[in-house]
Amino acid sequence: MKIYRFRYRKRVLQGVLKEEFLFPVIGSVFGDFRLGTSPVPIADVRILPPVLPSKIIGVGRNYRDHAKELDNPVPEEPLVFLKPPTALIGHLDAIVQPAASARVDYEGEVAVIIRKRLRGLADDAAVEDGILGYACFNDVTARDLQAKDVQFARAKGFDTFAALGPCIATGLDPAALRLKTFLNGRLVQSGSTAQLIFPIPRLVGFLSRIMTLNPGDVIATGTPAGVGPMSPGDRVDVQIEGVGTLSNTFTRPGAKEDR
Repeated sequence: MKIYRFRYRKRVLQGVLKEEFLFPVIGSVFGDFRLGTSPVPIADVRILPPVLPSKIIGVGRNYRDHAKELDNPVPEEPLVFLKPPTALIGHLDAIVQPAASARVDYEGEVAVIIRKRLRGLADDAAVEDGILGYACFNDVTARDLQAKDVQFARAKGFDTFAALGPCIATGLDPAALRLKTFLNGRLVQSGSTAQLIFPIPRLVGFLSRIMTLNPGDVIATGTPAGVGPMSPGDRVDVQIEGVGTLSNTFTRPGAKEDR
């Protein structure tokens, strides 16, 4: 099942995609819901970020090849950082270059969407029931500021630096999700969650012992090798098998979106 959040005729709705139509959700996607009987053509809507999280949790250096390409050691425990909810954008929204940075990189990732409140889980606890599904994520990073500041808050926290979407896909096996990133149609990243240093169930449990995970919270699980800079006008597509493709363009401040 693919769950979208979208704007249609000045209303913000959630819906489940069936063929080319979105069937509005009646109830909460985090609990019991049913589908309405008045579907909307997906071509007629504006796709929004699929959730509005209380927090976006990033995991750094969770692929060995990415740690190697940045000449960083492999962490012994998950390396955790936060991105503010104000950084969130959706499918086809523009990533805007901040004036403070001369180099902004794409980082394609698999995102986990939390379904229910999780806190203090044991290492061996089952976490599947606490996960709603998975989405594509672009952990946009001002690489020059990351090197300058050492910590990640500024480099990863600018507005538009957390692209999420296009939907939440449920019922997938998190152990082997294929991830690809394309820059202007050219393949630049390719990986699988099978290569994660810290697999998704372990990440969820580990994070639940640090902070309470709320419904709709997002965990970005790390990026494989191949990260690189974007230039104004570039298009980045993050693709996950079973989810779909998240597409965003990179632009300068003040530029008008095409939408």
